[in-house]
Amino acid sequence: MTDSFDRRAVLAGGFAASAAALAPLDAAFAQRRRRKASANDKVQVGLIGCNGMGWANLTAMVKGADVEPVGLCDVDASVLSKRGAEFQTAAGKAPKIYDDYRRMLDDQDIDAVIIGTPDHWHALMLTDAMSAGKDAYCEKPLGNSIAECRAMVAAKQRHNRVVQVGQWQRSNQHWGDAIAHVQSGSIGRVRKVKAWAYQGWMKNIPPKPDEPVPAGVNYDRWLGPAPARPFNPNRYHFNWRWYWDYAGGLMTDWGVHLIDIALLGMRAESPRSISSLGGAFGYADSAMETPDTQTAIYDFGDYSIEWEHAVGISKGPYGGNDHGVAFVGELGTVVVDRGKWWTIPEVDDGKQLSPEVPVTRVSDNGLEKHTADFIACVKDRSKTPACSIESAATTAIVCQMGNIAYRTGRKVHWDGASGRFTNDQVANALMTKAYRAPYRFPA
Repeated sequence: MTDSFDRRAVLAGGFAASAAALAPLDAAFAQRRRRKASANDKVQVGLIGCNGMGWANLTAMVKGADVEPVGLCDVDASVLSKRGAEFQTAAGKAPKIYDDYRRMLDDQDIDAVIIGTPDHWHALMLTDAMSAGKDAYCEKPLGNSIAECRAMVAAKQRHNRVVQVGQWQRSNQHWGDAIAHVQSGSIGRVRKVKAWAYQGWMKNIPPKPDEPVPAGVNYDRWLGPAPARPFNPNRYHFNWRWYWDYAGGLMTDWGVHLIDIALLGMRAESPRSISSLGGAFGYADSAMETPDTQTAIYDFGDYSIEWEHAVGISKGPYGGNDHGVAFVGELGTVVVDRGKWWTIPEVDDGKQLSPEVPVTRVSDNGLEKHTADFIACVKDRSKTPACSIESAATTAIVCQMGNIAYRTGRKVHWDGASGRFTNDQVANALMTKAYRAPYRFPA
């Protein structure tokens, strides 16, 4: 598979793109400098959260001639030191350095920020950024709860800022081509959609004892609105995504990307009901709170969307693909992943019921196009981002629904009119995260 990104090339701190997929930052700066653009046209960008995907976003974004990266913010001094040195080598100048994102938002020279922090910080940082007059590129999932997603959408409507959410698959042409084929009617009426992520490269997270906070880490600020807990290395770089305080496991990690495609293909928003089961089926002794194996079924009336994931297993359906989306129609099936798409026609009495589309491979870089689209929207505010905050909220909320069904241990029913679960106080309580004082839920 020739993915534009290879999740298995991850290094500590997040799922940054592999070296084969993204040029080094210095090459990106060199390419940007070769282009002729007026300094007055450049969008001044700051990065909040400099590991993993935050750095990959900046690396992709600076390939545009219209971008001038100027600042870095992180609560880990070792990360700031490393990225600051890389920034200076590549750009020929030192970045502005911040250990508190609010100071970056106070900087009038910065037009836009990239938010690449753990999920539990997205809501506060994004609403604060918009309130400060900044446009923002925010990593997915949009929020760590249904209520946070709604608060961020409301803030965007109040402040009228440009927000792009990092569901970059929307900017890959082959995903759009696969969706267009589904919506053309070529495979007939779609009765079910399956989305999956089998992540064999992710292994067990064995329990570890609490430790002293590493030197140079402002751990209280890292926790932010999450509950106060002793420092544990399992809850820090990268692995924070397996804990409910900070994220929602694979459901809100890979699931946001792939369920997003399922929803787009079906022009869907809210399911009628959601069922989910799973658990520590692969690693009984795991320190992960989120399930290493999970299945969720969303009922949309006359079709279903199914999500499934497994940690430590690589071979998924449709030829052993470790991730993908399959639209199962009455005349055929469309299968798409990060590297390609194709169709599997239904056959009746030896006759194909739909035209066969052979394997069509990716030919572009989704993240580079996605970040460029953000900058284009900042400069021309009549444009709509490829992944608007409203659309990203829809997908994140559907993923949260799957986790809420799992955590309640029962089928839950959704009332689209009221935006609440029907007669289920426990499920409705899980729509909101409690914020640790002095942090306040964004009004």
